[in-house]
Amino acid sequence: MTDIQELLLSRIRDVADYPEPGVMFKDITPLLADPAAFTALTDTLAEIAERTGATKIVGLEARGFILGAPVAVRADLGFIPVRKAGKLPGATLAQAYDLEYGSAEIEVHAEDLTGDDRILIVDDVLATGGTAEAAIQLIRRAGAEVAGLAVLMELGFLAGRPRLEPALEGAPLEALLVV
Repeated sequence: MTDIQELLLSRIRDVADYPEPGVMFKDITPLLADPAAFTALTDTLAEIAERTGATKIVGLEARGFILGAPVAVRADLGFIPVRKAGKLPGATLAQAYDLEYGSAEIEVHAEDLTGDDRILIVDDVLATGGTAEAAIQLIRRAGAEVAGLAVLMELGFLAGRPRLEPALEGAPLEALLVV
C-alpha cells in the first residue's frame, strides 16, 4: 500500500448498520476535515485528470461535487455538476438508470459540454456502477468524450467495475482505494 493510500484509508471511518442494519458505511467526512488528507486526495485526482487529458471535470451529486470541484481548480479545468433530476434550472439533458429498488434520473446542462471536451468523471465511491454508467451515457449524448472515471474508493464486492468497463470503451477507471 502506498503512503497516499494509507493516509486516505486512515481518515475513512466505518459506521456499522448505516443507513440500515447489516451495512458498513464508509464515512469520508474525517478525510474531508483533515486538510493534509483532503489536499493529498485533490492532488492525486488532479494528476489523474492531467494524465487522461481531461478538459473538464464532471462531479456526480453530491459527494462528487465536494471532490470534483477542487480537482477542477487544481488542474485548471472547468467543473460540470451532474445532478439529480429537477435540481438544475433551464434546459437539461437527462439519463434514467435502474436502482436496486426502482429507478432514478440524472441531468446536466448539455451546453456546458462540447464535442471538443474530454471529461473525467469524479465521485467518492464506485458501488454497483449504476450512476456512473448513466453519467457516461449522458456525457456521450451531450457530444463529449469520456476521458475516464476516478473515484476515491471502489467497493469491489459490489462488482461495479465489470459493469462499467464495457461502457468506458477503454477509458481508464481509477480507484485510489479498493475495499
